[in-house]
Amino acid sequence: MAEESRQCWALMPALVAEVQAAGDAAGLPFIAAQADLGDPEPMSDEDGRPYAETTFRWTDPGHEYWRDRKLALHVPFLTAARLVAEPFFYTAGTLATWRPSGLLGGVDCSGVAKSFGGEAIVAPVHLPRGIVGAVVWCSREPIGVAQVFAGKAEHFQALALRLVATHNEARGRPRNAGVPQKLTRREVQCLRWAAAGKTDGEIGIILDLSHSTVRFHLRNAAEKLGATGRAQSIQLAAGLGYVGAGSS
Repeated sequence: MAEESRQCWALMPALVAEVQAAGDAAGLPFIAAQADLGDPEPMSDEDGRPYAETTFRWTDPGHEYWRDRKLALHVPFLTAARLVAEPFFYTAGTLATWRPSGLLGGVDCSGVAKSFGGEAIVAPVHLPRGIVGAVVWCSREPIGVAQVFAGKAEHFQALALRLVATHNEARGRPRNAGVPQKLTRREVQCLRWAAAGKTDGEIGIILDLSHSTVRFHLRNAAEKLGATGRAQSIQLAAGLGYVGAGSS
């Protein structure tokens, strides 16, 4: 185990306790946390014990939600956490944040409203290389969460970031990730056009390069990023900020 991993595991108990204490103080004592929404395994301590069993409580004591490996695929809070990188709150069947958000407004929370009478604050954590985590603080009954959010959302977001980032570092996630070599301007240009759906031939025409030169740049970029193919190269480049949403 790397020294950094050992140090991060040593930090986790205090971070977990701080997340719980913040929820207790805010009237949102029921907490769910996941360091990687793409991982079906629950967020657990160094010995593999889920925090949902050892530390965090849930609104329904008998609902062992962390045993449902498909949970992250259909929970509206986690759907929303994939769409925005800022904290948001839930009340009376709706999601909201500091500003108007069409993305949050498009998430269907009708199922939540039927089964859950409380309120919640959700802090998404978007890390490089495509990792998305989240911490959810809940109440069983309405507490005036909009006012709580206005005063505590930034603190909750900082706590979630520290918890999720430290846990992923402790676990060595993502695996085999290193510091990528610096990409050249041409490599980035080829990646951006590849992300836009262009073939190597089309990229060559756009950039006035030969087909073989485009492949050379894409192959070099993949090697630097630690990718095994074109799709993964684009994914990693996007996660590291080389390729933007409007790439062209």
